Amino acid sequence: MWMTIISFLGGPVVKALIDAYSAKLKADNVDTRIAADLAASEIAAQTAEIKAVMQYRIAEIGHWWEPDKLMGYCVALYFAKLLVFDKIFGLGSTDPLAGFAAVTANLVVSFYFAKRGFENVARIIKR
Repeated sequence: MWMTIISFLGGPVVKALIDAYSAKLKADNVDTRIAADLAASEIAAQTAEIKAVMQYRIAEIGHWWEPDKLMGYCVALYFAKLLVFDKIFGLGSTDPLAGFAAVTANLVVSFYFAKRGFENVARIIKR
């Protein structure tokens, strides 16, 4: 019963660790014990890999060259040129966006304005 509760709460990694430990305890001969040790070391390697990927993602956060920020800069420059030079100063005309470019610009703008709202709703639901 406890194993079921712990495996449900801990996810697949904890369940695999428990299974590997149980196999090690139940090992009757050397071959089975070696297989259990290899399974435990494989799980440890997977856990270390997951931690390394998460550390990389955390280290990457906050840089100006992230793809979503680069797209945001491009759209912001387009709208700044459109509003400041074309509308305010009357120094030219910019062709309207159409097709894929219009959809992409709308998605980028909606991402920036809706992202924080979705994060707040997810944080409230998570509690």
